[in-house]
Amino acid sequence: MTDVKKVAVVTGSAAGLGKAIATRLAKDGFRVVLHDINADNLNKVKAEFDAAGFENIAVKGNSASREDQFRLVDEAVKAFGRVDVFVNNAGVESVGTFLSLNENEIDRVLGINIKGVIFGTQAAAEQMKKQQGVGKIINACSIAGHESYEMLSLYCATKHAVRSFTHSTAKELAPYNIRVNAYCPGVADTPMWERIDAAFVEHKGYQPKQAWNEFTKGILAGRPQQPEDVANLVSFLASEDADYITGQTILTDGGMVFR
Repeated sequence: MTDVKKVAVVTGSAAGLGKAIATRLAKDGFRVVLHDINADNLNKVKAEFDAAGFENIAVKGNSASREDQFRLVDEAVKAFGRVDVFVNNAGVESVGTFLSLNENEIDRVLGINIKGVIFGTQAAAEQMKKQQGVGKIINACSIAGHESYEMLSLYCATKHAVRSFTHSTAKELAPYNIRVNAYCPGVADTPMWERIDAAFVEHKGYQPKQAWNEFTKGILAGRPQQPEDVANLVSFLASEDADYITGQTILTDGGMVFR
């Protein structure tokens, strides 16, 4: 870190992986802009950050809204003068057969997982182009951006899109000293996995926890993922140690998918 405290924006940071990422970046010395669509969760996390002495602001917004994403960056600049790192973390899953997908579900998932990343990257890039130094845009991808899993067709499609978008924008933004990378988590014990397990029970005749056991038994690290495992990678990508890395979608899955 330089003498000037850097600023990191983390979308969807009021719970789960986003909260772990925001917490780690705050511990790393960043001034953090918390963001979420859930005001109650956002206020709780802000109170925790305030109590810990982390310099922060909280901005409520919808990642799927271009206006909200640009307002998020504006609020960050008003508070702290710049944006050095923008983490497009906000995302949602979709579980079930592809035949069960309806238009509302498709619009919901594409809106947050794809439009949100596009709008966040646009807003961050417009600000970073005005600044000195290396800017970092870090996207939430997944093992589902490298493999395609049944019961997760729509989710996998969006994460494949994020992976490709990361590659393309890294090329376009390189002349402006902006690096674009993505982190690709694996399997964690989350509500999402409860829904995946239930979908396999309903549609594949699995026993409860059978899908979970099948996915986790082959993890070479010997355990499911913890949020801190993902935050560790984002911390590195946000640091000056990663200034020479761009256009990469890096797996952090304990040894599940190999690329």
